Amino acid sequence: TSEKEYDGTALTNSEVKVTGDGFVEGEGATYTVTGTITDAGEVENEFTYELNDNTLADNYEIKTVNGTLTVTENDDEIVVTITGKSDKVTYDGKEHTIEGYDVVIEGDNFTEDDFKCLLDDVTVTETNAGEYTIGLNEDAFEVTNKNFTNVTFDVTDGTLEIAKRAVTLTSATDEKEYDGTALTNSNVE
Repeated sequence: TSEKEYDGTALTNSEVKVTGDGFVEGEGATYTVTGTITDAGEVENEFTYELNDNTLADNYEIKTVNGTLTVTENDDEIVVTITGKSDKVTYDGKEHTIEGYDVVIEGDNFTEDDFKCLLDDVTVTETNAGEYTIGLNEDAFEVTNKNFTNVTFDVTDGTLEIAKRAVTLTSATDEKEYDGTALTNSNVE
């Protein structure tokens, strides 16, 4: 019987204990233990045996008992920090795109394969001035590996900011000596 917390590796134990009266000295058996478990749960640690050449089965009443292998859920604190891609540009009449996010995981044995993003699209493409977000938040992510029970998502949404283009229009400055006619100048710089 063996037990451990889920760590992504298989739990096996090839030890077979001989109890009761035991084998007579110099006699015995070899064992092939096949029990294995990786995910949280419990299985029998099954095995087979083969008596040594000098061991007669008729001299023994052999009873086999499978032990158990137990993997418990990993309840260590896992923090997954999600940071959406961001960009800041000035309006130029062209499309700009942000896509995806970066991931940092604090904790052991948890990987990007152990969770998923529930959003169909993590892309924003815009042309006009404004601030646009991907829509990332804690509810946009889900743990898919049920062997972990204490996972927190710390999410910062991605933002595409297209700043307005600064344009200054200045009408012309002009002067003349009074001559009874209107002074105008339609130039704008």
